[in-house]
Amino acid sequence: MEGRCEPYVNHVLEVAQILAEHGAPEDAILAGLLHDTVEDSDDDPEPITHDRLVAEFGAAVAGLVAEVTDDKSLPKEARKALQVRHAPQASDAAKMLKLADKISNPRGIRDHPPAGWPHGRLVEYVGWAGRVAVGLRGVNPGLDALFDETYREVLARLTQRA
Repeated sequence: MEGRCEPYVNHVLEVAQILAEHGAPEDAILAGLLHDTVEDSDDDPEPITHDRLVAEFGAAVAGLVAEVTDDKSLPKEARKALQVRHAPQASDAAKMLKLADKISNPRGIRDHPPAGWPHGRLVEYVGWAGRVAVGLRGVNPGLDALFDETYREVLARLTQRA
Protein backbone atom coordinates (compact mmCIF):
# COMPACT_ATOMS: atom_id res chain seq x y z
CA MET A 1 0.00 0.00 0.00
CA GLU A 2 1.63 3.23 -1.10
CA GLY A 3 2.05 5.92 1.52
CA ARG A 4 2.38 3.40 4.35
CA CYS A 5 3.27 5.17 7.62
CA GLU A 6 4.71 2.18 9.44
CA PRO A 7 7.91 0.28 8.67
CA TYR A 8 7.51 -1.85 5.54
CA VAL A 9 8.72 -5.00 7.29
CA ASN A 10 5.78 -4.86 9.71
CA HIS A 11 3.35 -5.52 6.87
CA VAL A 12 5.08 -8.57 5.41
CA LEU A 13 5.63 -10.03 8.88
CA GLU A 14 1.96 -9.55 9.70
CA VAL A 15 0.87 -11.20 6.43
CA ALA A 16 3.11 -14.21 7.13
CA GLN A 17 1.87 -14.41 10.71
CA ILE A 18 -1.79 -14.31 9.62
CA LEU A 19 -1.09 -17.12 7.17
CA ALA A 20 0.80 -19.22 9.74
CA GLU A 21 -1.95 -18.78 12.34
CA HIS A 22 -4.56 -19.95 9.84
CA GLY A 23 -2.85 -23.09 8.61
CA ALA A 24 -1.65 -21.85 5.23
CA PRO A 25 0.91 -23.98 3.40
CA GLU A 26 4.58 -23.21 4.06
CA ASP A 27 5.10 -21.87 0.52
CA ALA A 28 2.30 -19.34 1.07
CA ILE A 29 3.83 -18.22 4.37
CA LEU A 30 7.23 -17.73 2.72
CA ALA A 31 5.59 -15.91 -0.20
CA GLY A 32 3.83 -13.72 2.38
CA LEU A 33 7.23 -12.52 3.55
CA LEU A 34 8.26 -11.77 -0.05
CA HIS A 35 4.99 -10.76 -1.72
CA ASP A 36 5.69 -7.05 -2.22
CA THR A 37 9.41 -7.31 -2.96
CA VAL A 38 9.19 -7.37 -6.77
CA GLU A 39 6.75 -4.44 -6.83
CA ASP A 40 8.55 -2.35 -4.25
CA SER A 41 12.26 -2.83 -4.94
CA ASP A 42 12.63 -0.89 -8.21
CA ASP A 43 14.77 1.78 -6.54
CA ASP A 44 16.98 -0.70 -4.67
CA PRO A 45 20.60 -1.13 -5.80
CA GLU A 46 19.75 -4.76 -6.63
CA PRO A 47 15.99 -4.94 -7.33
CA ILE A 48 14.26 -8.23 -6.61
CA THR A 49 13.27 -10.09 -9.77
CA HIS A 50 11.23 -13.22 -10.35
CA ASP A 51 14.38 -15.05 -11.47
CA ARG A 52 16.14 -14.09 -8.26
CA LEU A 53 13.22 -15.35 -6.17
CA VAL A 54 13.29 -18.66 -8.07
CA ALA A 55 17.04 -19.00 -7.47
CA GLU A 56 16.88 -18.10 -3.77
CA PHE A 57 13.50 -19.50 -2.66
CA GLY A 58 12.38 -21.98 -5.31
CA ALA A 59 9.84 -22.03 -8.09
CA ALA A 60 6.80 -22.65 -5.86
CA VAL A 61 7.38 -19.61 -3.65
CA ALA A 62 8.39 -17.43 -6.61
CA GLY A 63 5.29 -18.58 -8.49
CA LEU A 64 3.02 -17.52 -5.63
CA VAL A 65 4.73 -14.14 -5.41
CA ALA A 66 4.29 -13.72 -9.18
CA GLU A 67 0.64 -14.71 -8.93
CA VAL A 68 -0.10 -11.90 -6.46
CA THR A 69 2.21 -9.24 -7.94
CA ASP A 70 0.71 -6.34 -9.86
CA ASP A 71 2.06 -5.29 -13.24
CA LYS A 72 3.49 -1.89 -12.33
CA SER A 73 3.58 -0.88 -16.01
CA LEU A 74 -0.22 -0.51 -15.83
CA PRO A 75 -2.01 2.50 -14.34
CA LYS A 76 -3.01 2.10 -10.69
CA GLU A 77 -6.75 1.92 -11.43
CA ALA A 78 -6.20 -0.80 -14.02
CA ARG A 79 -4.11 -2.80 -11.53
CA LYS A 80 -6.83 -2.48 -8.92
CA ALA A 81 -9.52 -3.62 -11.37
CA LEU A 82 -7.41 -6.60 -12.40
CA GLN A 83 -7.05 -7.69 -8.78
CA VAL A 84 -10.83 -7.80 -8.44
CA ARG A 85 -11.25 -9.64 -11.74
CA HIS A 86 -8.41 -12.15 -11.25
CA ALA A 87 -9.05 -13.04 -7.60
CA PRO A 88 -11.51 -15.89 -8.30
CA GLN A 89 -9.05 -17.58 -10.69
CA ALA A 90 -6.08 -17.55 -8.29
CA SER A 91 -4.69 -20.77 -6.83
CA ASP A 92 -5.83 -21.64 -3.32
CA ALA A 93 -2.46 -20.65 -1.82
CA ALA A 94 -2.50 -17.33 -3.70
CA LYS A 95 -6.05 -16.67 -2.51
CA MET A 96 -4.94 -17.17 1.09
CA LEU A 97 -1.93 -14.92 0.57
CA LYS A 98 -3.96 -12.20 -1.09
CA LEU A 99 -6.65 -12.38 1.60
CA ALA A 100 -4.03 -12.06 4.36
CA ASP A 101 -2.71 -9.00 2.51
CA LYS A 102 -6.25 -7.60 2.35
CA ILE A 103 -6.51 -8.11 6.11
CA SER A 104 -3.17 -6.46 6.88
CA ASN A 105 -3.54 -3.40 4.66
CA PRO A 106 -6.87 -2.22 6.15
CA ARG A 107 -5.41 -2.79 9.62
CA GLY A 108 -2.60 -0.47 8.57
CA ILE A 109 -5.16 2.13 7.51
CA ARG A 110 -6.88 1.74 10.86
CA ASP A 111 -3.72 1.98 12.95
CA HIS A 112 -1.41 4.16 10.85
CA PRO A 113 -3.33 5.96 8.08
CA PRO A 114 -1.06 6.86 5.17
CA ALA A 115 0.09 10.47 5.32
CA GLY A 116 -1.85 12.74 3.03
CA TRP A 117 -4.71 10.33 2.35
CA PRO A 118 -8.04 12.11 2.79
CA HIS A 119 -10.84 10.27 4.57
CA GLY A 120 -12.60 9.40 1.31
CA ARG A 121 -9.52 7.69 -0.07
CA LEU A 122 -9.19 5.59 3.09
CA VAL A 123 -12.82 4.47 2.83
CA GLU A 124 -12.44 3.76 -0.90
CA TYR A 125 -9.36 1.64 -0.30
CA VAL A 126 -11.11 -0.49 2.32
CA GLY A 127 -14.13 -0.88 0.03
CA TRP A 128 -11.86 -1.99 -2.82
CA ALA A 129 -10.16 -4.52 -0.51
CA GLY A 130 -13.64 -5.90 0.18
CA ARG A 131 -14.34 -6.27 -3.55
CA VAL A 132 -11.07 -8.18 -4.03
CA ALA A 133 -11.86 -10.38 -1.01
CA VAL A 134 -15.14 -11.54 -2.56
CA GLY A 135 -13.17 -13.55 -5.12
CA LEU A 136 -10.78 -14.97 -2.52
CA ARG A 137 -13.36 -16.60 -0.26
CA GLY A 138 -14.02 -20.25 0.32
CA VAL A 139 -10.49 -21.62 0.66
CA ASN A 140 -9.86 -20.92 4.34
CA PRO A 141 -12.89 -20.23 6.58
CA GLY A 142 -10.69 -18.79 9.33
CA LEU A 143 -9.21 -16.21 6.97
CA ASP A 144 -12.68 -15.43 5.61
CA ALA A 145 -13.92 -14.76 9.14
CA LEU A 146 -10.87 -12.68 10.05
CA PHE A 147 -11.30 -10.59 6.92
CA ASP A 148 -14.99 -9.98 7.76
CA GLU A 149 -14.13 -8.98 11.32
CA THR A 150 -11.31 -6.68 10.17
CA TYR A 151 -13.43 -5.12 7.42
CA ARG A 152 -16.29 -4.29 9.81
CA GLU A 153 -13.90 -2.98 12.47
CA VAL A 154 -11.95 -0.74 10.09
CA LEU A 155 -15.10 0.70 8.49
CA ALA A 156 -16.54 1.39 11.95
CA ARG A 157 -13.32 3.17 12.98
CA LEU A 158 -13.33 5.23 9.79
CA THR A 159 -16.97 6.15 10.39
CA GLN A 160 -16.08 7.36 13.88
CA ARG A 161 -13.28 9.52 12.44
CA ALA A 162 -15.55 11.14 9.82
